[in-house]
Amino acid sequence: MVQAYMLIQTEVGMAAAVAEAVAEIDGVIRVDTVTGPYDVVVLTEAATVDHLGQAVVSRVQRVAGITRTLTCSILKI
Repeated sequence: MVQAYMLIQTEVGMAAAVAEAVAEIDGVIRVDTVTGPYDVVVLTEAATVDHLGQAVVSRVQRVAGITRTLTCSILKI
C-alpha cells in the first residue's frame, strides 16, 4: 500500500463542505480541517502509486470549492 497526504486550499468559507465531501471518497483514510496556509489535510491510501493518482487524488481535486492541492507521498525510510 502507498499513502500520501494531500494539503488542500479552499475557497473562503468552504473548508467544512470540502472536508465532508472528500471524506466520502474511497481511499481517503482521514480528513482534518486545519489552520495555516492550507485548510484541509487528507490522508489517502491505495494499492499502487498509479491507483492513488487515478482513483483518489484526481477525485479529490474535482471536489467543488478546492482552489489548490499539494500531494505529499509518504516514504518508508
